[in-house]
Order: sequence, then C-alpha cells, then structure tokens
Amino acid sequence: MALKLSEKIILYLQERPEQKFTARQMATWILKNYPDECREKQKRSTAKVIPLDNHTALLQQIIAEIGSHRCGIQKREPNIKTTEGRPRKYYFTKSSDFFEIDQIENQKNPHRSNKSGYQGNEKSLYPLLSQFLFSELAIYSKRIEESRSSNTYGSGGNKWLYPDLVGVENLSRSWHSEIKQCVQQYADKLTKLWSFEVKLLVNRANIREAFFQTVSNSSWANFAYLVASEIQGDDTLKELRILSSLHGVGFIKLEAGNPAESQIIIPAKERQQLDWDTANRLTEQSKDFKETLQIIRQFYQTGDIRASFWDAKVNEF
Repeated sequence: MALKLSEKIILYLQERPEQKFTARQMATWILKNYPDECREKQKRSTAKVIPLDNHTALLQQIIAEIGSHRCGIQKREPNIKTTEGRPRKYYFTKSSDFFEIDQIENQKNPHRSNKSGYQGNEKSLYPLLSQFLFSELAIYSKRIEESRSSNTYGSGGNKWLYPDLVGVENLSRSWHSEIKQCVQQYADKLTKLWSFEVKLLVNRANIREAFFQTVSNSSWANFAYLVASEIQGDDTLKELRILSSLHGVGFIKLEAGNPAESQIIIPAKERQQLDWDTANRLTEQSKDFKETLQIIRQFYQTGDIRASFWDAKVNEF
C-alpha cells in the first residue's frame, strides 16, 4: 500500500534524526524516490483541471501540501519539531526542549554545529547582529561586556541588568545642518536608544525566561528586542506574540549565515518614558555602557557620532 504524504515525511525525518530540512528539500526527495506516484498525482490533477503538467508546478504543490499537513504530521509523530521563520525547517529529535537549550548554552566547542544548526556560540552572533542593525536599520551598536562590569551588589545582584548590545539610532542623519542646530537649541531628540538580548535558540523551555530577561534589562531603552538565530515551534511564536503585546518587546530572527536576510518578526513598541534610575545603575556598574553614554553626550554637543567607537565597522552617516 502506498504511503501517504505525511507518512513519507515522518519516515524521511525519522531516518535522519537531528537533521533539519525545508519542505522544498523533502519535496525534491519525494519527486526523486516516488516517481510513479508523482506521475499519478499529475494525471489526477489534469482531470480536475489543476495544472501540474510540469516539474516546477508539481514540486510547488508538494511543498504546499507538506506545509498544510504540518500539524497532522506533528500529531502523528510528536518527536518531529519545526523551526519558525523563513524557510521553516522540520526535524526529528527525541531531545526535550530543556535538553536542547542546555546543549546549546553549555557547548564547549563554539566551532561545532549545535542543535540550532549554527556553527558558533552566542557571542559569535553579536558582530552579525551589529552588521544587520547598521546595514538594514542604520543603528550603531555596542557590545556590553559583563566581564568589564562591577559587581558591587554581590552574587546575582546584577542578574538581568546588562543587555547584550546597546544601539543608538541617529535621528538627524538626513537632516540639514540648520535643523540639527535648531533641535540642539531646543534640547529635542537627536537619538533613540535600543536594547538587544541575544540567544542562539528560543523554544518552549526558555521563551518566558528569555523574554523577561529582555524586559528587565531594557527599561532605559526606547526600543527593546529579543534576538535569536532560531525559534522552534509555532506555539513558541504564539507565546512570544502574546508577551510582546503586553510588554512591547520585539523579536528579530537573525540569519547567521546571511545577516542581511534577518527579519523583524515582531516590531517593538516605542517606550516614551525611560527609566533613568536603571540607566544610572547600569552606568555605575558597566564601563561599556558608561562609555556609550559619553559618546552619545558628545554627539549632542558636537554632532560627531564617532563611527570608529561602534562595533560595526562603518562610515559615518
């Protein structure tokens, strides 16, 4: 008896545990390994006046069907998981969500491929994020090194105080010099502050912790973003959307292989009133944050953004 499409997909993934595949990759495999069934599908389609009379059309149809059968596939085989974002990837694993997070966060070799499929650790994502922020959003960013910070509050006293990166948006980059000087005289805004918390992987096991870590270390920023190179599960994304609607934190899906293809999945809501008490504490504890504020202050005084100070190696606006 011929296998149903969902059964083919389950079998394919079970035989390749821990490997991630797109619907296109699996559809291509089906076309190659089930040619007779695919020809029959074409004949049935012709009879129903749905044109599948060429290889490309048939491939696209199978890709669409894999996507539409996703929930059914996961119901029949709970060990099949999916990543969110474009393109969605499917994989078979018996590892729990907690185990996957633990494996990624505690890996000893940063150059070895981890469960997220990325060859690197969390720190290796920072320059990629800086590249994306500047090239796509015109935001200068700076890494906040916890190792360069004080710890006057004792063990755990500064937990969730530091963002991974702080960003500055130069609102005046396209303004005429007269407008810039006028705004300076009126003490109006020339910049907006951004905060970024970076994770390799976000899934059901760590979504709330990662989200509220982002909330906690971003009260001083106009915009706050949780950033991850991979997010697993539609329910994880739903939870993230719910939390975001309540707290205004956005989400960026960072494409480590090509930062320019990264996506803002959930835009952050702008915070108008900043928490200067938290900013003051962060300034007292973090040399990097203090230096960043000094550069921003000098920008207001001189109009010089000091491009060489920031992590992304860019030219001034």
